[in-house]
Amino acid sequence: MVSSVVAGTVSDVTAATRKKATASQLLAAAVGAVPGGTSRPGQEEMAAAIERAVKDREHLLVQAGTGTGKSLAYLTPALLVDGPVVVSTATLALQNQLVEHDLPRLADAVEPVLGRRPTFAVLKGRHHYLCMAKLEHADEEAPTDTLFDDAPPRATQWLGEAGKLGKQILRVQAWSEKTKTGDRDELDPGVDETAWRQVSMPARDCVGAARCPYGAECFAEASRVRAREADIVVTNHSLLAVDMLADRHIVPPHKLLIVDEAHELADRVSSAAQAELTPEAVERASRRAKPLVSAAAGEALAEAADSLTVGLGDVPAGRLTTGLPPLLQQAVLLIDSATRAALDAIGDIKNDDPDPVRKQQAKATLDDISTTAQRLLEGNEFDVAWVEKSDLGNGRRALVVAPLSVAGTLATNLYDERTVVATSATLTLGGRFDTVARSLGLPAPTPVPAARTGGLTPEAPPVSGDGWNSLDVGSPFDYPRQGILYVAAHLPRPAASGLPDAAGEELLKLVEALGGRTLGLFSSRRAATQAAELLRARTDLTVLLQGEESLPILVRKFREQKESCLFGVMSLWQGVDVPGDACQLVVIDRLPFPRPDEPLAAARAAAVDATGGSGFAAVSVPIAAIRLAQGVGRLIRSTGDKGVVAVLDSRLETARGYGAFLRKSLPPFWYTTRPEVAVGALQRLAKS
Repeated sequence: MVSSVVAGTVSDVTAATRKKATASQLLAAAVGAVPGGTSRPGQEEMAAAIERAVKDREHLLVQAGTGTGKSLAYLTPALLVDGPVVVSTATLALQNQLVEHDLPRLADAVEPVLGRRPTFAVLKGRHHYLCMAKLEHADEEAPTDTLFDDAPPRATQWLGEAGKLGKQILRVQAWSEKTKTGDRDELDPGVDETAWRQVSMPARDCVGAARCPYGAECFAEASRVRAREADIVVTNHSLLAVDMLADRHIVPPHKLLIVDEAHELADRVSSAAQAELTPEAVERASRRAKPLVSAAAGEALAEAADSLTVGLGDVPAGRLTTGLPPLLQQAVLLIDSATRAALDAIGDIKNDDPDPVRKQQAKATLDDISTTAQRLLEGNEFDVAWVEKSDLGNGRRALVVAPLSVAGTLATNLYDERTVVATSATLTLGGRFDTVARSLGLPAPTPVPAARTGGLTPEAPPVSGDGWNSLDVGSPFDYPRQGILYVAAHLPRPAASGLPDAAGEELLKLVEALGGRTLGLFSSRRAATQAAELLRARTDLTVLLQGEESLPILVRKFREQKESCLFGVMSLWQGVDVPGDACQLVVIDRLPFPRPDEPLAAARAAAVDATGGSGFAAVSVPIAAIRLAQGVGRLIRSTGDKGVVAVLDSRLETARGYGAFLRKSLPPFWYTTRPEVAVGALQRLAKS
């Protein structure tokens, strides 16, 4: 009772203190605390708009270009909101930047203004934290994903002191005695996935703190307690999606949700709502259930796994447009029947069960498989199913199902009882917010009448809808003076996969003019490899190719070696930050439309076509616009950067309709289709 009264008193004092400050005062203090920090109009405008949105209880979309300083722009008004404010990011890089750099500096800077030091916490999925219950048995069982059922079960056989896995487990055990958070990211040096799986607990396998013998010292539960008590809680889109879909109440109640990198949210929710069946998963379920069910039930699960292997081998990779093929239908029926029987045999978890953790693991695995099998058998028109086969040589095969759209899910679960601010450097496509707004489940936007122009100007792009507004604060960068967008309009329209000879020669000419300093973003691994081979054969430049070393090492080498090029595929198109003259040329081989064999994009386009619309315009073009904007954004990362973006796909200039739409989705670089202009600019940069 005493602690409740004290907590309430502190909360009242905090609320009163917060009201004395404004977002502009907090932002000024934060900017002033940075050496050389200067006020940015877009940053101030964004902070003020968020403060108004919270007051008016209206959702807000904010496009904030690179260099705006959007993190401080949303963190400062967040400190004026009572109770936790949740910030969700798409990438670990941004999450770490917020927790390790931005928030500590902000707390120091605003403490004199607020009269107290703001608190913050990071919230990750349960599997990111060390589980003491799993650690206790880590030397008693073989890895659950071992390839052989008869693998040695004892630690002395597979966790020997000389073994890599054994050494990693021992290191985790030593770390467990001194860590305060159990967060995997704090384990240095880290351990590989196989080792971490032996000492962590996925949420579905957890029996809960009440039943777990280590519930009182659970690191994952402690992270949730810290989150409930903090001013700012930093989480990620994947966990936010799970929280919405499963109603697990992982994220603490809050009045303001800030979604950074919001262009990624719909895809992360789609991934969270996606499920799959693999022979390996069914076999794993069989092994986990074996000690808990009859021999016949265990055998039925093993036979179901074999049946799925046969069914997947009989069907080519790709979308299933007419339901499950006969062999796959039979396999899924067997899986459904076998998992239901095993679940019935295991029964409920009771307080006096000798090993509730292992029982929960078996039940959770079986339940996931059973739910997925039933979903596939139902064949809902709002789901998309496909067969996935890896081309990496690891033999992975899966039957996958995902929602056709998550806009309805977001509309139902994202906006109730809280204000949502969604921000990114790429929220307008073709100069408009409406495409992204629809993907995020917001109501249809309202067209804004144009200024009085005698009726000659069409309606302005919609900037608001029922309960939401939008704002584009631009960027502090002077794009027309800092960069050139060169489109090689003279090249033939790209056809076959890989890097066409003409595009290769154009690439060579541009890179030689600059002497390296080139980030090459390619549409396929084959094209990236061909480009690397071409430059290695005809220049003396260092060519770094994604896949030949880890990405952080490649980026570091690229940053340190001026006469170098870094070539790669889609994961390089965003998140790579190389400011300065180490990167002065970004080359994009072709427009990044989704491939025809991308099942979800193809299904969504087909659904639009079926209603009389254009699936290409409604689905493929927006996907390409976001990807292209992210790739182009790798060039200018600071006010002193200069360079050229070269697109070796003539369609960006010649395609009617979508070419102009894509160009409007990009920063306003100085635009040219003349190769001599681009080469001349690169030669001048090489001499500077």
